[in-house]
Amino acid sequence: PVFVAPAMDLDMFRHPSTQGNLDILRSYGNHIIEPAEGELASHLVGKGRMEEPERIVEILETFFAQDSEKPLLGKKALVTAGPTYEKLDPVRFIGNYSSGRMGYCVAERLAELGASVTLVSGPTSLEPAVGGIDLIRVESAVEMLEACRAPFLDADITVLSAAVADYRPMEQAETKMKRETKGDFDLRLTANPDIAATLGATKRSGQRMIGFALETDRGEEEAMRKMKAKQLDAIVLNSLSDKGAGFGGTTNKVTIFDSQGRATSYPLKSKKEVAKDIVDYIIGLG
Repeated sequence: PVFVAPAMDLDMFRHPSTQGNLDILRSYGNHIIEPAEGELASHLVGKGRMEEPERIVEILETFFAQDSEKPLLGKKALVTAGPTYEKLDPVRFIGNYSSGRMGYCVAERLAELGASVTLVSGPTSLEPAVGGIDLIRVESAVEMLEACRAPFLDADITVLSAAVADYRPMEQAETKMKRETKGDFDLRLTANPDIAATLGATKRSGQRMIGFALETDRGEEEAMRKMKAKQLDAIVLNSLSDKGAGFGGTTNKVTIFDSQGRATSYPLKSKKEVAKDIVDYIIGLG
């Protein structure tokens, strides 16, 4: 295995040629240890600092842990995370408060246990903290679905934790809409594709699909409806009525339902610990 820890000035790192070369390296199966953000040699501040040596060592030690500690070695996983932004015009969008942290924690835990992970992420400032994760950044629900199609074909495990917008504007203005000239207006929306249902319709035998449901009422009923409609093997329910759960924070409180309606509830924990519970549950599905 080859690991690359790039370090360079921020403009050089974000240049399309650099990003294209990193994508080529990833396509060969190499692992990119993303650089950190901070003050660079040029005294500019941004992404380009080589990851700290201690963190590089931690990533390598995790990767080369004994196979007995990696029950998912050889498995491929697809994870979605974060919100989607549905554009109104070049500067405005319809979105939600998802930070993406829960999905990133799940992706990191799957990678720690040996899985080769593709993480399709909506807009978020997060970066994977573990090596072996192929990060694909998207913005809208349509883009997220398209980014999921290819990796889903080979995925043994799919965890759909992204907070995907149900609707998008029917029309997007090419220039910024101005209150002074437009005044009041009606916003017409159209339904976004259902990513879980679309992927579930092509699910093959042996694939495991786990979804998420964030509800404000009738949580169990809605979770079971979604699981059956989308052909999920399990669904993770969290409620905005539970203090410390839901969007934005560093903690979560979840209940996991299987296809038979059996519930396993967990107390309030950090999202990193919740991710461990979710991945352990997935492993238990076989």
